[in-house]
Amino acid sequence: MGNLTGGLISGLIFGAVVVGTMLPMQFPDKTTALLAAFISRFGLGLVIGCVQLPWPGWLIGLVFGLLLSVPEALITKAYAPILIIGSIGGVIIGGILHGWR
Repeated sequence: MGNLTGGLISGLIFGAVVVGTMLPMQFPDKTTALLAAFISRFGLGLVIGCVQLPWPGWLIGLVFGLLLSVPEALITKAYAPILIIGSIGGVIIGGILHGWR
């Protein structure tokens, strides 16, 4: 297993950042929307931390950031913000946890 602790920490931070950006927004069920966003982004950080591939860290983050963001984007039809945030967060987490090369 890869960097479990790093994945847990980065998932918590990424989830909290995304929830923080969503707080001023209006949703029919705000609690559920915030919880779903947190769990999605926490899972993204955890998976990137645990995966072991012979790729540069930023590429691991990009691939899993996109892969794990697509279902959420399809359901909400908010493609750009979800895919962009997932990609950027994934690249940053992957680069930090696995290196930039």
